[in-house]
Amino acid sequence: MTPGVGIQTAHKMLSAYGLPQNIFMTPYEEIARIVSPKMADVLYAPVDPAITEQIDRTKEWLDDSSNMVLTLSDNRYPRQLLEIADPPLILYVKGRVELLTSPSIAIVGSRNATTQGRLDAEEFAHSLSDTGLTIVSGLALGIDTAAHEGGLKGRGSTVAVIGTGADIVYPARNRELAHRIANEGCIISEFPLGSGPVASNFPRRNRVISGLSGGILVVEAAARSGSLITAKAAIDQGRDVFAIPGSIHSPLSRGCHELIRQGAKLVESSQDILEELKHFQDIVVNQSSGERAEDEFSDEQKLILAQMGYDPVDADILSERCDMDAASLSVELLNLELSGNVESLPGGFYRRLAVS
Repeated sequence: MTPGVGIQTAHKMLSAYGLPQNIFMTPYEEIARIVSPKMADVLYAPVDPAITEQIDRTKEWLDDSSNMVLTLSDNRYPRQLLEIADPPLILYVKGRVELLTSPSIAIVGSRNATTQGRLDAEEFAHSLSDTGLTIVSGLALGIDTAAHEGGLKGRGSTVAVIGTGADIVYPARNRELAHRIANEGCIISEFPLGSGPVASNFPRRNRVISGLSGGILVVEAAARSGSLITAKAAIDQGRDVFAIPGSIHSPLSRGCHELIRQGAKLVESSQDILEELKHFQDIVVNQSSGERAEDEFSDEQKLILAQMGYDPVDADILSERCDMDAASLSVELLNLELSGNVESLPGGFYRRLAVS
């Protein structure tokens, strides 16, 4: 919430100092060398009362047991997102948090979808959800809405990634659907509570939609649309892209045809997607139970991994969290490092790795 501190700056400081509180304990001169004197001035200025009010508001929101805030160091933070170049520092989550680590596919498309497009999106989503895939979309009108409705019909359910605060429903016409998703699926946002539908939020949201997913299906899209931005993010993140072809006379087919020309897989049925995603499903299912099978870790190692999270942590702090003496902890950390589950960092810090 600090003005001017974006994701890149925050990641840069966390990489340098590990825990967030270390940043504010670092001398001004050193911070100014890492970022800039102007940014250091902002970090060392008295906390704006508006920020304090926002934090209090968030604490009240967390009084509801269905609401939660996930940081990069939380074990429930989706591992797929840790793989992208700029994972959100914080996720505001409402609903079934376990869906964030389920094998999933994103389904996106035009807000002004045709009747056939909406039917296709719902049918594909329902079919894929029945296999256990979670359907990820953006809660927009048109294709997104149909995808969420189809996902809710299957056992995989659905995740809505929104471009507002998690306490705001946008568009208002999807209020009833949003309440259903909050109860039966999951809603997530990286934006602070109360954030409105600012245009610049939605491209940022799109990278999370694709980042959560093993692949993305574009149902209908104009030649220049937000769906193509999401597809580009998916390509940059190494995700599979699928597209449903349409009439050469339909403006809403041009985006899909362009993606197919660029290498997206043309699909006519959900089976076409399942054949491509089988490898991804196997990977995510294996990862969802840990980097290795649970019985391959000792009780001490399970405790260390649970207390460590994915942010850098000081060995002394980890020792306190685990109630282990320094010598015993050092032995277990070495074993975890040798097995590829933990990385040692300069300054006595350690970090859990997202992949084995």
